Amino acid sequence: MLTLKQLREKVRSKRAELAEVFKQTKTTDDGETTYDFQKAEADWLGSEVLALEGTAKSMRVVELVNERNTELDGLQDELTKRESAEAAAAANEKALKTPVNRPGFPGQAQPERKRLGEVVTGSDIYKSWLEGNKDGQIELDMGLKELKADFLTTAGWPPESIRTGVVVDAVTRPLQVTDIMPMGNTGMAAVVYMEETTRTHAAAETAEAGTYPESTFELTEKSSTVRKVADSVPVSDEQLEDVAMVGSYLEGRLNFGIQQRLDQQIISGDGIAPNLTGILNTAGIQTNANAGEPVPDTIYNCIVDIQVTGRAQATHVLLHPTDWSAIRLLRTADGIYIWGSPSEQGTPRIWGLPVVSNEVLTVGTGLVGSFLLPWITLFERRGIVIERGFVGTQFAEGMQTIRGSGRWAVVVYRPAAFCTATGL
Repeated sequence: MLTLKQLREKVRSKRAELAEVFKQTKTTDDGETTYDFQKAEADWLGSEVLALEGTAKSMRVVELVNERNTELDGLQDELTKRESAEAAAAANEKALKTPVNRPGFPGQAQPERKRLGEVVTGSDIYKSWLEGNKDGQIELDMGLKELKADFLTTAGWPPESIRTGVVVDAVTRPLQVTDIMPMGNTGMAAVVYMEETTRTHAAAETAEAGTYPESTFELTEKSSTVRKVADSVPVSDEQLEDVAMVGSYLEGRLNFGIQQRLDQQIISGDGIAPNLTGILNTAGIQTNANAGEPVPDTIYNCIVDIQVTGRAQATHVLLHPTDWSAIRLLRTADGIYIWGSPSEQGTPRIWGLPVVSNEVLTVGTGLVGSFLLPWITLFERRGIVIERGFVGTQFAEGMQTIRGSGRWAVVVYRPAAFCTATGL
């Protein structure tokens, strides 16, 4: 058990560490103070946290700050109790040295009555409490003079509960495709490229003085328009000023929401402005329908179609979690799980390719593709930019709008390098 001095030092040390993070992340702009936890570099956060970047780092630092604050609440509560106990002991020691004078009846000696503090500190239960035992209760025998009106929460201070600062995330779909997309940059409003639409090789063995065969090649100009994905949220001046982290919280949410929408557009964007053209709505991708064979067979047929028709090598298999579950639970006739023992998580792979969970796909439809730079690219015209300003009458109303946007184009250079598996 820590001594009172050690406990005070522990509280001071942990508060200093917490203050270090707030000092590193504090930002003041036009008199407004916010905290950008992506800037946190305190050693006590640990190397794993310091290696993170962006929103992931910010949210993890917030979790650790809240955990440290909760720990400090517990330590401060223990410190308060220990200090109160020592103060009571000191008061009792002083009281023992002070004579107790009580008026009595003429000719009658009055017994000396103990004070309230003497009753408490002289109790065996109290002594046991000082040693760490929290069980038991102290019985008080007080006369009429010692009895006063009960000091209850209704007459005194009501209990104070301080919000922890923890924000429990709502359930939402994570990013699932952007991590496997090859990236490129463009400075134009559209990505324009040439596609070889005719390629006829006439090369043949030719006799001396014979006529040379003639090949035919034709190119067609193609383009993919850059589209904008945007979001915004109105917020009052008071909310931004009075509650720490509101600004960074809203900016982080807008940032993630834009990425999430882009993640969905890469797969299912219909190409009708202002939508991007997603893989599923790109003309020329292949499809392979399940005809009653085992689902893994259909997926393998897609791999073969990509290799034979698309002249590419498949790199990933995208499946809805429900469809992957059906595959993961496949068993042999004697009950052996084909994709590994239930006691092991197992790496999600099929036919040697990684399986990527994707909830944008409908149940029963999978997507096999060659996610390599020659066949598909996500072009970024402008990354996500977060801005603040006034819309309409917001300036007069004490409101602001935080908005964010980014601009991208999806280009599928070789549609035949992708194949949908249907009827799974």
